[in-house]
Amino acid sequence: MDVRDVCVIGGNRYFGKRLIRRLLDAGVRVTVINRGSSAPPEGAEHLVADRDDESALTAALGERSFDAVVDQVCYTPRQAEIARRVFAGRTGRYVMTSTVEVYEHQDSAGLIREEAVDPRTVAVDLALPWDDAEFREAHYGEGKRQAEAVFAAGPVFPYVAVRVGHVLGGADDFTGRIDHYAGRIRADEPIAVPAVNRTATYVYVEEIAAFLDWVLRADFTGPVNAAAHGRLGTADICAAVIGSIGGTARFEVVGGDAELSPFSFTRSYGMDNSRAEQLGFRFGDSREWLARAVAETVGARAAEVRG
Repeated sequence: MDVRDVCVIGGNRYFGKRLIRRLLDAGVRVTVINRGSSAPPEGAEHLVADRDDESALTAALGERSFDAVVDQVCYTPRQAEIARRVFAGRTGRYVMTSTVEVYEHQDSAGLIREEAVDPRTVAVDLALPWDDAEFREAHYGEGKRQAEAVFAAGPVFPYVAVRVGHVLGGADDFTGRIDHYAGRIRADEPIAVPAVNRTATYVYVEEIAAFLDWVLRADFTGPVNAAAHGRLGTADICAAVIGSIGGTARFEVVGGDAELSPFSFTRSYGMDNSRAEQLGFRFGDSREWLARAVAETVGARAAEVRG
């Protein structure tokens, strides 16, 4: 697919920022829509609007249309409904960044394929309190499932739901998850894990930006998993942190409702990436980039402390 004009909703940080830079470097015209809290990368057009306000979003867009839209911040079916109405007739392709969390009820020892959650069969409930931040955070996976379902139900444009694995890497990792481990290891404090600690699939921050760029130019539709080969556990990630800062990791098994460390799971979050690879994108192996990804984040925090 020839892509010359792309709209990105949100996406001003982390892998969204990298995607925008890739598009600009390739000569693509990029329009970024956000609420004005931060400016997009230099070279992108900036439209200020709240994506939850249909009238404001419509007014900000004016008569603009796009070859493709990348929606980085669609968390609820209400947001999807608004986007579906506003961008109908304005785009030839709609790419929603979804999440591995849509599989929160599909615990499996194997790798989960896309058909495990078919958005065409997911019930949508717009009456739920999706505007409440606490409710939305507590129902993150459900919100994404229902948002996918809105786009899948009688689509008004070709759409793709990119189910993104846990992202690692980058000096600008804002999640604090790697920082959690580095802090615990430096202080010789215990790292809370469940009695049976499951593995997950991950994706490097640069790789997910490259994948989204590739998806924009492809012509397939529907859900697609985005994750590197090779599952990782808490011990693997801690070993990479230790490789950067030294020290040792002390694991403490906790039970019940005790809070677990990030990337410590009571269920598997492994995704099968064969659909993406059959379509033509080749993911790397997480063990090939894990040390680099962790070093980028840990090194950035160390520099901040020294500064």
